[in-house]
Parts: sequence; C-alpha cells; structure tokens
Amino acid sequence: MTVRPRRWLLAPVTAAVVVAGLTPGSAVTTAAPVDGRARNVILVNGDGMAAAQREAARLFLAGLDGQLTMDTLPHSGQLTTSPHDPRSPVTDSAAAASAWATSIRTYNGAVSVDVDGKPLPTIGAQAKAAGRATGLVTTAQVTDASPAAFFATTADRSAQDEIARQYVEVTRPDVILGGGEDWWLPAGTAGAYPDRTAADPTEASRGTRGDLVAKARGAGYRYVSTADQLARAEPTGGRLLGLFGNEELFQQRSEGEGDVYAPPVSLAAMTAKALEALSTNRKGFFLLVEEEGIDEFAHENNGARMLQALGELEKAVVVARDYAATHPDTLLVVTGDHECGGLTIEDTGASDESGDGVSAEDGPFPVKGSDLSFNLDWTTDGHSGADVPVTAYGPLADRFTGKHPNTYVHEVLAQVLTR
Repeated sequence: MTVRPRRWLLAPVTAAVVVAGLTPGSAVTTAAPVDGRARNVILVNGDGMAAAQREAARLFLAGLDGQLTMDTLPHSGQLTTSPHDPRSPVTDSAAAASAWATSIRTYNGAVSVDVDGKPLPTIGAQAKAAGRATGLVTTAQVTDASPAAFFATTADRSAQDEIARQYVEVTRPDVILGGGEDWWLPAGTAGAYPDRTAADPTEASRGTRGDLVAKARGAGYRYVSTADQLARAEPTGGRLLGLFGNEELFQQRSEGEGDVYAPPVSLAAMTAKALEALSTNRKGFFLLVEEEGIDEFAHENNGARMLQALGELEKAVVVARDYAATHPDTLLVVTGDHECGGLTIEDTGASDESGDGVSAEDGPFPVKGSDLSFNLDWTTDGHSGADVPVTAYGPLADRFTGKHPNTYVHEVLAQVLTR
C-alpha cells in the first residue's frame, strides 16, 4: 500500500459507499501508520457473542470454507469475563463493559463504579480530556449498560435517565446513535416515537431529568430521529445525537411471538456516519460500536434472530475494517462482553436432542453453500462464564494475542487514548 501524507480533514465515510462494497471474509491488507502509532480506536462489541455464536454465524453467513470479516483480522486471542461480585462468578454487561472502560472488575449492575460504589475514571472521558473525539453507536438504548460504562458512572445500570444526563452535561460524547428515546424525555411526554404502541405497550417516556433532548440541542448537538435525517445530518460542532426508537431497535421475544429485528437505521449506517463525524478531529477518536440483538435474542433462545443480528454486526465490522485499512493509524478490536445462552452447535440428528425448554435444540439452520445444516443447542436463557474471542487489526493489535482478563482491553486501549 502506498502511504500518502496524513490529512487531518478526512474524506467522508458514507454507509452507501462502504456497505455497498461488502466483501465478507476478504483478506485484510496490513498497513503500518506513518509514525507507527495509533490515534484512533474502534471497539466493536457483539453483546453476548462468544466462540459458538461466531462459529454459528460463520456457517450460516459464509459456509464451511468461508470466513467472517471479523475472523480475518490478523491478531486474535481470548478474554475471560468474570466480574468481582460476591453473588456470582458470571458477569452481566454492566460489569463486563466497566472492566473494559476502567480496568477494574466490579459487581453486576455497576456502571464504572468500584465495589464500594465509588466512581472510576472511564476511558471515554479520558479520551475526551486528551482532546480526542468520542462516540458510541448501538442497537440497544444509547444509555444501556455497555455504552454507558464508557461515558457515565452510576451504582445501578437501570438509572438510564441519569446516564443520559451525564452524557449531555458531563462527558459529552460527540456522537450518540441508537435507541432509548424513552429515557431522554419526561414521563408523559412522547417524542418522535409514540408511547405504548401496539408492538410494545410497555414502552413509554420515563425520564426524571427533564427534557434531555432539548438540553442536548442547547449543548450543541444536532438531533435526528430517522434514517433520512441521519443520512443528511451535518453534525453541529461535531456533535450528533440520534435516537431511533423508544427502547432497543428491535423486539426481543421468542420465535413467532412478535420477535422483530428490523432497526430503522442499520448498525452499519450508524457506524459509517459516526466515523464520518469523528474523523475530523486531528488528535484522533474513540468509537464504541455495539450490536445488542445477539445477547437479547440469545436470552430468548431465538436462534434465527440471533443469527440475523450477527449478520448485521458483521456488516458493521466491514465498515470499521475498511476504515482501518485506509487509515492505518486506527486500532480495530472486535470482541464480546460475555457469552449468552450457553450455546453449542450440534448435528441435526434427532437422537442428539437434549431436552425441552431452555435445553431444546433450535433449528435446523442451513450451512451456506452446502446441503448441510446444524442445530443450536441452548443450556440456559442467561449468561455463561465462557471465554470470548477477540480479534484485532492495526497498531497494537498484536497485544491481544494470548489469553487475558477482560480488564486487559483497557490496558491496551489506554496506550492510545489517554496520551
């Protein structure tokens, strides 16, 4: 690759251009940054995604001889996921993301506070203090546990309106894209998305911190609520807030019971827009990208929707990989915060059926490009303590080789973002 002189104002990255050029499983061309250092970090979280989820996605999306783009990244390792919780050795998303964001293991439900509830410095806030642009995109609520851990601190992950307030008034991520409008508006004040719809009558505005959308606008954010508005948005002062649903951008239910995965804006499109906005910062940026549907549908033991969400994560990884390939001062890391479902991939033979309920097999699902198929066998509708794979590309990517605790993610990212 020819390395051109670095330009601080980078060409826009658009979802239409990048997603149209998807090449799942294509090889990554390694390019060294001009000065050997990383300035940007893209951390991609497949919530609930461990080895079995990635392998199921490979079989379903790429086939026996194919590869997912996330698995072509040149460096790989494993992460343990246990929290520091007196009640459980198995983590939830809040404790897992807090380990990434702070380097400290904590209790389940904690958002970047220690076991005594004391707020911890987060790498999102530290990156901002170092002059970098910061952002998050997710198919969950933007204030859900995983993104919150990077930009907020609270003893209870359920305080999502307080998390939103901290975004606007304290840490001010430059780009915030995803769901969760309900937490930004006072109870009884519907926004772009109506309260108590037929699809989910439980969803309604519930905030207790005032009209945080209005406060965000007052703080310089451009606010959008549709895919068309997002595509046309020019962030005001580099700040962009997009809320595209009441809660998550899907309906997480069991098969055939109103389960829907059809986000009004794709994760890939949100990722591309975030990169376009963040790339104008001459000191670099930090972007968290999360696909929540993997975890939520695994909780429902809904293999079909889980595979669909994995496919959308893969498209977002392609966007991030293509950006990193043309911006060699970018570290890209793809992993999962924990495993969900106790998942195993099995043959479709009837004699191997292991039970019913949460032990029932799910499928069969086709192996792409063949006459073969496979079943998914669940052992729980909760999380498990399995290790998660991590793959990486760019400067410092080789540091992820081997087996590490999940706090190690912070150790590597801090070498880029806090200096």
